[in-house]
Amino acid sequence: MRAGAAPDTADLTATVETLLGVTVPVDDPDQPFTSLAGLALRDNPRRAHLIVSRILGKHIPVAPGDVLRGGALLGEAVRDAVDLRDPDGALVIGFCETATGLGHAVAQELGASYLHSTRRPVPGLPLRISFEEEHSHAVAHHLQPGLAFPLDGDGPLVLVDDELTTGRTALNMIAALHAQHPRDEYVVAALIDTRTAIEREGFERRAAEMGVRVRVASVLAVALDIPEDVLERVAAARSALPGPAAAPTGPLGSVHVHDEWWPQQRAATARSGMTREDTERLVGFAERLAGGLAGALEGSGSTLVVGTEELLHLPTLVGAGLAGRRPDLAVAFQSTTRSPVHAADDPGYAIRRSLAFPAPDDPSRPSRLHNIIDPSIVPPPGTPWSELRHEHIVVVVDAPAADCGPMVEALRPYAASVHVVVVDVERPFGSYPPEDVTWLLTDLSEVELERGTDDREEAIQSGVHYSEMLPVEFQPDASYLALFHEALAESARRLAVDTGVVGELLAARHEVHGERPVLVSLARAGTPVGVLLRRYYDQVHGWSVPHYTISIIRGRGIDEVALARVLESHPASAIAFVDGWTGKGAIQRQLTEAVAAWRESHPEHAALDDELAVLADPGGCTELHGTREDFLIPSACLNSTVSGLVSRTVLREDLIGPGMFHGAKFYPQWADEDVSRLFVDTVAAHFADAAADIAARVEDTTISRTVTWAGLRSLERIAATYSIADINLVKPGVGETTRVLLRRVPWQILVRPDRLGDLGHVLALAEARGVPVVPVADLPYSCIGLIRQVVP
Repeated sequence: MRAGAAPDTADLTATVETLLGVTVPVDDPDQPFTSLAGLALRDNPRRAHLIVSRILGKHIPVAPGDVLRGGALLGEAVRDAVDLRDPDGALVIGFCETATGLGHAVAQELGASYLHSTRRPVPGLPLRISFEEEHSHAVAHHLQPGLAFPLDGDGPLVLVDDELTTGRTALNMIAALHAQHPRDEYVVAALIDTRTAIEREGFERRAAEMGVRVRVASVLAVALDIPEDVLERVAAARSALPGPAAAPTGPLGSVHVHDEWWPQQRAATARSGMTREDTERLVGFAERLAGGLAGALEGSGSTLVVGTEELLHLPTLVGAGLAGRRPDLAVAFQSTTRSPVHAADDPGYAIRRSLAFPAPDDPSRPSRLHNIIDPSIVPPPGTPWSELRHEHIVVVVDAPAADCGPMVEALRPYAASVHVVVVDVERPFGSYPPEDVTWLLTDLSEVELERGTDDREEAIQSGVHYSEMLPVEFQPDASYLALFHEALAESARRLAVDTGVVGELLAARHEVHGERPVLVSLARAGTPVGVLLRRYYDQVHGWSVPHYTISIIRGRGIDEVALARVLESHPASAIAFVDGWTGKGAIQRQLTEAVAAWRESHPEHAALDDELAVLADPGGCTELHGTREDFLIPSACLNSTVSGLVSRTVLREDLIGPGMFHGAKFYPQWADEDVSRLFVDTVAAHFADAAADIAARVEDTTISRTVTWAGLRSLERIAATYSIADINLVKPGVGETTRVLLRRVPWQILVRPDRLGDLGHVLALAEARGVPVVPVADLPYSCIGLIRQVVP
């Protein structure tokens, strides 16, 4: 039997009033208590009863529009309590887990920034404030804003909870915040304020002792009349109630997973904080999910959208968007919870059933979903309430779909179809082991970005930036791949020495600050080098150093969103930027410019160092190099198949919005040809036997590390010799010449005759593409690639 609509006036307080002797005062007839809440018994030795909100969307299914209107009503009450004409300096904080969605709705109404407390901290991000909710079954609360999200401000701080009972939890948080981030004014906002006169006096007295001004805002203020022996009455009350409602006896619902709609690297909650602009983007993402669901849900009928614990506001927005698109679905919203509540199949009781299952984010503890059907619905004659079920259940969850199995199985009896919408979960990206690198890139794998070589070259020379498109991935034939394996076998030990030298130079530089390096490689040529350095530190020093790979684009700059993410977790002085090699130094200059701009706008990061660490520096651009010889680094021979199966990076306005990382594509279809791990494994195998050579090179004082920019000056002369007006059409060094042959339109390849024996792959590529190879005796590099000018 499908669920229907519930009468607005159904009373869900009567059973508990009778059993416990609790009295609900006669209050405002325009906003009666019974329209906002029901009552249930807790399974908590500290507290006897639970006020079950009928507009919060936590324990009782509620129309999502009503949930949002409840937040708007509370936001209006906050405006009545405090001057909020300029919300920019204000901050709203919601209490987990019940009020994370309510707080966000209040912040959205006020146009303020928002943060919620959490019991699920983000690994690697420091906890700023921790405190306890004294009466809760799960007492710990943490505030864990991103380092770029300020807790300071000149506006009021608004603390939001669903219910204000004594106010101790709110005052605990205010005390913790005021000690570190004082403000002139605080507001405690709750849907229902149930404090007694004595509790109000105690609240005001403690606020005065703390020396802070605290105002209270609520939709309804009503003090329940609770007998003194209420805790003693609870056991008898539980025994007097019937058992919980059984599951419906109909067929199990089908299961559908949707993990393709959520944009990568976008937060779904305000666990780390959201600005007003972040919330506006969240609304847009919710509309995207609602649009996908509107097309995926077949047939009409009752539909329940389920949030998961702290993930409340986004699924509420999704439910509201779905209701607007599909009025035939009769959408309701509620959420799973950590809170145990005593369930009883009684029509005057607020919790008629309770499901328990391993939590998707932590299977060692239970998560729960109460009711599933509105407990006040009156079923048709002859049909038990327990037999009511939905047409669809949609679960929005920030955990991998594979971890949601127990929850989904628990829900299948309650709907004809169960849809799992996965958000804020990283999909597999890259072919390196996760411990080797953290990719701070937006996954654009589903976007068609590749353009043919001639078409792409013409576009670049006509003014389209190279980062707005990708070359078609080169797939080598057997003979070319043999050249790669030959080069790797011949150079692996040399690369191990160069890696070790760079590793020791970085270690010595960071030892001054008492730190170990935090590797930030520049995708994608720098990514394999970052992996090698991480493994060097692990194998030789026993250090587990972080390694992130981020994007930097010539002419566009560094990915500041990714850089901010790294700096949220690590001091600026620990950051070490890593790349594969230098040519004429364009990326080093771009990095210097980007870091200077960042330090100017973020003076707290003045210690951020712009010097690039590379294996080979033939351009004379950095002190942090393994060698200045221009030799073949085998990873330059190939594209994605030696770089974690990841493309070069992409920056296009229609794909990368504000707050998003630069993008790239992952090519799992080339897994059989992937040599990314082979490359780093082969080089890393030589770290131990190269130790003496590494030490000797580091200690050799005859090696000059002075930055000369000699390569750039020589290229300017070559450009003039060949009448090339745009120096970007001159690509020096083995690595850059290889790139010219793989993804540009080459004109000529200049080679130094004494290095021909080391350039087998360059000669093979040039022959395959019919490109002239011109010997030049005094060439400052092993080879230089000249790009054909295709646009006058």
